[in-house]
Amino acid sequence: MAAEKRFKYVILGGGVAAGYAAREFAKQGVKPGELAIISKEQVAPYERPALSKGYLFPHNAARLPGFHTCVGSAGERLLPEWYSDKGIELILSTEIVKADLASKTLASSDGATFTYETLLISTGSSVIKLTDFGVQGAEANNILYLRDIVDADKLVAAMQAKKDGKAVVVGGGYIGLELSAALKTNNFDVTMVYPEPWCMPRLFTAGLANFYEGYYANKGINIVKGTVAVGFDADANGDVTAVKLRNGTVLEADIVIVGVGGRPLINLFKGQVAEEKGGLKTDAFFETSVPGVFAIGDVAAFPLKLYNETRRVEHVDHARKSAEQAVKVTHLVVLDFCPRCCH
Repeated sequence: MAAEKRFKYVILGGGVAAGYAAREFAKQGVKPGELAIISKEQVAPYERPALSKGYLFPHNAARLPGFHTCVGSAGERLLPEWYSDKGIELILSTEIVKADLASKTLASSDGATFTYETLLISTGSSVIKLTDFGVQGAEANNILYLRDIVDADKLVAAMQAKKDGKAVVVGGGYIGLELSAALKTNNFDVTMVYPEPWCMPRLFTAGLANFYEGYYANKGINIVKGTVAVGFDADANGDVTAVKLRNGTVLEADIVIVGVGGRPLINLFKGQVAEEKGGLKTDAFFETSVPGVFAIGDVAAFPLKLYNETRRVEHVDHARKSAEQAVKVTHLVVLDFCPRCCH
């Protein structure tokens, strides 16, 4: 049986928030051996936005270690050696399958057990896949998603194998726009498909969206709005060959990339902590309903006083700042006032 490991602080998840939290812990003077990061990924935390940008360049593409956190905020690049030097344990390629918040215990798929005094949940999101909805043919080869560096490597390999081919991007949000631009830069014939009346409807007005759509069209990107993918065709090798749309259109495709959103990874904590807006409900300091358990990044549903409501934000800047805020709270020293109560 694997030995139990004990830490004062554990960051669960190895994305952007984890890297920025680690940096803040170091600033606050965390002692060697007190902090661990437990991550399913095989590499130290990195700036995830690079995957839909520089990683896909046709020439001089970004590769690790070039975009480890915290270069995204013009900070120091935290290489694996940095964590070692600070006495922070990086526990990579490790999936936590059970979290018992009452006993402050985490259990991994390989039988390891970890205990903590303070937990920062930064598990992020998983991509929504078309196979989740039973879309016909959605399991074909070269129907791709982009969430982590493994996904990015699959996309790069597909672009090389289907060089100068036809690509269909399903989704008109942030990822859809970025991937369409990247594919066009790689000389693909690109079509974007999304059900909304314009791109980025949660952020863009019709006028602003019209500007971007016109810019993309001028670059040769075809845009099909107001419909969705309902099926795919594949060849004898299982490679996707076409995308069937609800409006009856059939688009030839050598590569399909799907960007239709994500789901916060909070299943480990169901029934143990309050939830709201699809995430883990926190106070303004990102502490959940369980004392000593914080939620940061995509999974945090936090009070936004400006709008007098609870919100959950999937954005890299929020991941960075919520991580730093939560770590600062774990190191608060009460003097003659308490910043949680006083204003």
